[in-house]
Amino acid sequence: MLDWRKSNLTAEIKKNDIYPVDIVDISDEGLGIGHINGMTVFVKDTAIGDVAEVRVVKVKKNLCFGRLEKLITPSGYREEPVCPVSRQCGGCTLQHITYEKELEIKKNRVLGCLQRIGKIESPEQYLDDIHGMTEVSLGYAGSKNDSDKNQTPYLRYRNKMQFPVGSDNNGKTVTGFYAGRTHFIIPIDDCVIGHEVNRFITRAICKWADDKGISVYDEESGKGIIRHILTRIGFSTGQLMVTLVINSPDIPDQNGFISILKSSVADYNKEKNDNLNLTSVALNINKKNTNKIMGDKTKYIYGNEYIEDYIGDVKFRISAASFYQVNPVQTKLLYDKALEYAALTGEEKVWDMYCGIGTISLFLAKKAKKVFGVEIVPQAIENAVENAELSGIDNTEFFVGKAEDVVTGLYDQSLLTGKKDYRADVVVVDPPRKGCDEKLLETLVKMAPERLVYVSCNPATLARDIKILTDFGFSLSKFSIHDQFPRGMNIETVCLMTRA
Repeated sequence: MLDWRKSNLTAEIKKNDIYPVDIVDISDEGLGIGHINGMTVFVKDTAIGDVAEVRVVKVKKNLCFGRLEKLITPSGYREEPVCPVSRQCGGCTLQHITYEKELEIKKNRVLGCLQRIGKIESPEQYLDDIHGMTEVSLGYAGSKNDSDKNQTPYLRYRNKMQFPVGSDNNGKTVTGFYAGRTHFIIPIDDCVIGHEVNRFITRAICKWADDKGISVYDEESGKGIIRHILTRIGFSTGQLMVTLVINSPDIPDQNGFISILKSSVADYNKEKNDNLNLTSVALNINKKNTNKIMGDKTKYIYGNEYIEDYIGDVKFRISAASFYQVNPVQTKLLYDKALEYAALTGEEKVWDMYCGIGTISLFLAKKAKKVFGVEIVPQAIENAVENAELSGIDNTEFFVGKAEDVVTGLYDQSLLTGKKDYRADVVVVDPPRKGCDEKLLETLVKMAPERLVYVSCNPATLARDIKILTDFGFSLSKFSIHDQFPRGMNIETVCLMTRA
């Protein structure tokens, strides 16, 4: 009998034609990988082990993209997505895969990068542990909402959400999320990886906008008022901030807006037997015709200009524009691991590169003699100084600028003066996805710290930088993997490197 999966091997692959495909791997973007007539095809919403009918939607020279039309034989790693719009939404890419398999995929991604790019032989021998969200419980101090705490740990973990606002075919105001690679809103008022209060808030704002005749922003015309709804929640404090991003200096019926937010939070607390507190309401003005969500000006119209939250026993103030890790449960575990790898005794001077608002710096400062932090964003450094004061931490010093410029400048200065004020016993780097600047890596090698802790959100650039560091005398001692973003492909890694 002819195997239909192996027929027409030399036939030209045509757009819109349907082909049988065995899914054998998952890409870094969460797309299933298979082959059609020897050509690699990437297919969204598929799992390793699926046998599927796939419609080709785009053909390039050496690869093509397909759309799942029908599952012929479902993979044993499949599960029903919790979210009703998971296939349309451009957010979660792995909701159809069991969480155990998701962790395996992410582990293999890190190991593959370390071996292929970092040239680390048998990298699994250095794997310390994997922190998935399988045994941790979410919630916040003082919460009475047991249903939130007992549900699947890898859902409802985000403390920040951003909802674009638009209109449906009937002209009604809707919120939702963008379909993948588009700015077309998939209407939904809740997200299963965000807090349940979001559903109450988004529904209330949409109804208020319709009742008051307040328009929503249209990207093509540049007209309309409401652009986005942003929520931030202190999981440890129960404090809530709501920010409305608008295409105007103000909104009509400001008092009414505040009132409906108070009512929506009260409704949530009553239904869920919880005690969230609406602590801050802000308007962010973004009048530019841009895809950027927030504008440069924010005005607060109710409560404080911040909410507060804790990571461990360190307190942080978070404004509408502040960077703050979105998964507080995993962040605590990640920072604990960074602190463990730093192995501080209280006598060390530590440099924290790309320090942001000081989250890792302040953790380190509890155990170090002195911590220096550097960050390119001035507002973040202001927040870092403020956060140090909030927690009574006085052994930190922060610098504004590019890490590669600030650190290199201070190191060169110390060579000229002979002073060791800014020496580094331990260095922690937590760079953006593009990884560390090569100039910074060269300076770190010259500084010769005893230990270098590398916190990474991109396995590929992590591996690239590890290769550079190993070429200059450092060696990988161990690393751990932390799933900060369940149901998506992003993964965090903490590595300890020591001088060989």
